[in-house]
Amino acid sequence: MRNPIAFVALASLCVLRWSAPALAQVQPKEAEPAVKRANAAVLGQLPFDNRQDFEDARRGFLGTVPDLVVRGAGDREVWNLRDYAFLQQDTTPATVNPSLWRQAQLNYVNGLFKVTDGLYQIRGFDLANMTIVEGRRGLIVIDPLTTVEVAQAALSLYFQHRPQRAVVAVVYTHSHADHFGGVKGVISDQDVVSGKTEVIAPAGFLESAESEYILAGTAMSRRAQYQFGPLLPKGERSQVDAGLGKVTARGTRSLIAPTVLIQKPLEKRTIDGVEIVFQLAPGSEAPAEMHLYFPKLKTLDIAENATHTLHNLLPFRGTVVRDANAWSGYLNQALDQFGRDAQILIAQHHWPTWGNERVTDLLRKQRDLYKYLHDQTLRLINQGLTPTEIAETLRLPPSLSNEWYARDYYGTVSHNARAIYQKYLGWYDANPANLNPLPPAASGKKFVEYMGGATAVMQRAREDFNQGQYRWVAQVMSHVVFAEPGNREARELAADAYEQLGYLAESATWRNAYLFGAWELRNGVPTVPPAPFVAPDVLKALPVEALFDYMGVRINGTRAQGRRMVSNWIFTDSRQRFVLNLENGALTYAANTQSRQASVTLTLARETLAAVLLGEKTFGQAAQAGAIAVGGDADGLKELADLMDDFQAMFEIVEPKRKAR
Repeated sequence: MRNPIAFVALASLCVLRWSAPALAQVQPKEAEPAVKRANAAVLGQLPFDNRQDFEDARRGFLGTVPDLVVRGAGDREVWNLRDYAFLQQDTTPATVNPSLWRQAQLNYVNGLFKVTDGLYQIRGFDLANMTIVEGRRGLIVIDPLTTVEVAQAALSLYFQHRPQRAVVAVVYTHSHADHFGGVKGVISDQDVVSGKTEVIAPAGFLESAESEYILAGTAMSRRAQYQFGPLLPKGERSQVDAGLGKVTARGTRSLIAPTVLIQKPLEKRTIDGVEIVFQLAPGSEAPAEMHLYFPKLKTLDIAENATHTLHNLLPFRGTVVRDANAWSGYLNQALDQFGRDAQILIAQHHWPTWGNERVTDLLRKQRDLYKYLHDQTLRLINQGLTPTEIAETLRLPPSLSNEWYARDYYGTVSHNARAIYQKYLGWYDANPANLNPLPPAASGKKFVEYMGGATAVMQRAREDFNQGQYRWVAQVMSHVVFAEPGNREARELAADAYEQLGYLAESATWRNAYLFGAWELRNGVPTVPPAPFVAPDVLKALPVEALFDYMGVRINGTRAQGRRMVSNWIFTDSRQRFVLNLENGALTYAANTQSRQASVTLTLARETLAAVLLGEKTFGQAAQAGAIAVGGDADGLKELADLMDDFQAMFEIVEPKRKAR
């Protein structure tokens, strides 16, 4: 059973409200001389005089919302571009890599844009774009953003400039949150039930959405804070961008299951008078993804497979490793199938490209970008290089690296090479020293002991810091922090090194990771109120099997040792029956059956189980309220609940874990 849901890690960021712990917040520092020199040198290394992207990003502008502030329930801000107004200055600050500053400025361009007659995009209202195609009698909305509130605001802006018409179809290009979570901001469940609106997605959409995040959802959500930097302040010394856009929108997440699945590799359909050729691209940027070609508009929507950045093959937040070879192949197919006629290339991030020559050039080079990374990483693998050695060695040829759309704003050559290594060979680099290393806290203590103690380590590290050796200082000071987490001087020096590495980074995700790590070393882990990481509306779309899988992940195997429990479950709404078996610390289930050995039988609605897993009520409270009918040993239900862990959203990352596991 694949497990839900593909936007938990991103979407959970939408509801986090946080406050700093009771520590004096240390302000970010200035760029060191070595960083200033390195960033200044970037200006002479890349074609900054090429302003075509700025022309493309602004082309067709029709209007936007003042300050682009979108509010949700209780007048709470769910989207705010006003905080990025600092990007309007022409001079790049010394604390930002000039290449990243350029990308951040481009991603700041926002509003409703006419791409061509009958096709519009709303950009800058979320990490992703909403694309609207005008049909014969209504609208086709492609990718309704992450949350309901920003989707409503985007559609409202469209209606300020175009006739108000019904949405007759919604298309999900792929199974990531920022491309479907706002669907109920543009249509309702009733629209779909009545047949007024159809929802179209690639084959495997729900399975892919379910597979990526729920089991590791808490960890993925925490790691995503480092990738996107949503909890960082906005500014020249802090978060400036996320590579694909500014950041993910907050607010209410939703999901309406697809009513139409694209099953064939190439499939032609006419929707409200609009002919669309769908090209499936599974296993590329998402497990379920597809491109769309509009023959009459001569426009190719490449989803998220050819944006204005090198993409991730394995994002920091975590997921399954993406297939660079297949990714390249799908771009090659798109080029072969549509390249001769396409005059416009759009994606569900960033801005369009116009003109057949430019469109095909971008597709060819993005195709070659992922193929080069794939093949050259494997070449170096077969020469015996380890992931770290490959990351340090591999460089793109100038024909690719000089293209802005191949730069490291989101993915990077370095961590993509590691991802390819992991896909083919796994985590182990074949050096027995790395087969069973000590965990960070234990190894940190031994490193510090061998190096003569924390004081000696910090003295040497300060010398290296002054020489601009920030990578090494970060590495060695991490050992000191894990050995002595209360050593304030060590935390500060480690934070200083992270900060300078962030200022140097061309990648928005690397910058966010470094700067958030520095923030937490200085100020402590942010505190957030306990909250479920799956939206209630989303849980309604999940099968019972997915809920049982999530329960299994929460079973504390140590406490469950020696316990055996068999229970029957009868779901009144889905009319399903299951046997749940707890044995050897593992929770397993069988569908369409009941067991005579069961000590308890539970009769309930699926929504009741979802409510318990969301923390809205306990098993006991649900039984007492009559939402669960308990037959047999009622103590068995309490026993099962007692064996389930509650996950803490804000565990430590750049310092030792404080709670025993």
